[in-house]
Amino acid sequence: QVQLVESGGGLVQPGGSLRLSCAASGSIFSIYNMDWYRQAPGGKQPELVASITNEGSANYADSVKGRFTISRDNAKNTVWLQMNSLKPEDTAVYYCKADMTFATGSDIRRNDYWGQGTQVTVSS
Repeated sequence: QVQLVESGGGLVQPGGSLRLSCAASGSIFSIYNMDWYRQAPGGKQPELVASITNEGSANYADSVKGRFTISRDNAKNTVWLQMNSLKPEDTAVYYCKADMTFATGSDIRRNDYWGQGTQVTVSS
């Protein structure tokens, strides 16, 4: 089985920093794009925050450009999101998503896997 385990969320004051991590484990062959999404309180639609290819090319939502940095280590199947200059509007549950090929029984499949989510709260 494949798992994505996130960590690093918490409560931080405005202007502070947090670093989220997401590690994939299991019978993984390849991981393509790795993304961070967030869902703000109140049932808002999930927002794609940042994305990184397996070659390290990154893209960001306009709302986080210049403040957040996505990075990955392909050997460790891990992606990070460094969040600086945090604002109250960054408060959300953050999820990582990985597009990967993996073994399931005798088959090899490609699918998206999601982490369980980690809460980030920015408040004074």
